[in-house]
Amino acid sequence: MTLVSAFLVPGSPLPQLRADVAPWGRLNQALRAAGRALAASRPDVVLVYSTQWMAVLDQLWITRGRSTGLHVDENWHEYGELPFDIASDASLAQACIQGCREAGIHARGVDYDQFPIDTGTITVSTLMGFGTGQLPVTLAANNLYHDNAQTEQLSRIAVQAAAAQNKRVAVIGIGGLSNTMFREPVEPDSDHVIAPADDEWNRRMLAQLESGDADQVRQLIPEFAGQAKAEMGFKHMSWLLGAMGERFRGANVLEYAPLYGSGGAVVEFKLG
Repeated sequence: MTLVSAFLVPGSPLPQLRADVAPWGRLNQALRAAGRALAASRPDVVLVYSTQWMAVLDQLWITRGRSTGLHVDENWHEYGELPFDIASDASLAQACIQGCREAGIHARGVDYDQFPIDTGTITVSTLMGFGTGQLPVTLAANNLYHDNAQTEQLSRIAVQAAAAQNKRVAVIGIGGLSNTMFREPVEPDSDHVIAPADDEWNRRMLAQLESGDADQVRQLIPEFAGQAKAEMGFKHMSWLLGAMGERFRGANVLEYAPLYGSGGAVVEFKLG
């Protein structure tokens, strides 16, 4: 089997930078547990889509063999730095680019020293334990002009490219649930999902993921995105749906917690 594991995870750096804050610390531990599950599935490469790496003109893929540096998040800079060391599977990325072009999707590679890897990718790769330069990743950008259906198409192309190279893959969609945050300073220990309605929508979506009905998830996404202002229209979930295809059988929610008013969850999917 090509696909061996799949995860939905938040891209906020707070679980890494301030694990001492109770809800953020719970997400930290859940991300580490997800990382252990990923490692146990023994992938050859991790397919990563982060809502925070935004592209406009083309579908971008990282083709640089190794990306290292020191990142400071634009919103949470006061909490510290985020070092990173990410190895990329350039061969698979090139195959994804070719697959996109064959499907009529404009795509190209990114191979620049000190290219700004996004916060979500850095945090998740660090806490899940594959951002140490040992397990390679294939990073796909969030093209702002792509809708949910086209995002599903991208991940199907990536999984097919991996299958052609006889590689086992884990797939990760990085992004949050409800995305309304506090605009005034709040004490971290008093963090909560900003509105009861947002919390209700988050829980409804998570319950739908647990049910394992992909068609129902697809039908709920537009309403969820509108009502809860889900991050980037919840395209990170569409990336996962495309990758999992008919193998989606449900999910285990490892943690659900607030992230400065927004909602974040660590979810491990069940594959048939």
